[in-house]
Amino acid sequence: MIDHPELKIKQIRELKNVSQEFVANQLGLSIRAYSKIETGETQLTINRLNEISKALGIDPIEVLGFDDKQVFNNCKQDGYIGINHISFPEKLMQQYEKTIAVLEDEVKLLKGLLGN
Repeated sequence: MIDHPELKIKQIRELKNVSQEFVANQLGLSIRAYSKIETGETQLTINRLNEISKALGIDPIEVLGFDDKQVFNNCKQDGYIGINHISFPEKLMQQYEKTIAVLEDEVKLLKGLLGN
């Protein structure tokens, strides 16, 4: 199970310096309705995750695999790499790519189990 995807969305949005107002407008929601998604007051659906990810310019799998501790604990290292307007240390980028590969494998496995 993915822990607190709503917090991951908020952290990514803030790292990308995108306002709640911008995302809310992209989704056709009020700022308050969007805020409820980020605070967990409104349950996040797969469809809504896809819409929010699109508004933030990031893949939904990347949102679910996002680990703020990895970003913030490593942000003083040299060798930064930028992705989607976020700079990551090179070592973290390698770890990120491995995590994405694992998540993609899990998605393929789930699709196979579901017959998709």
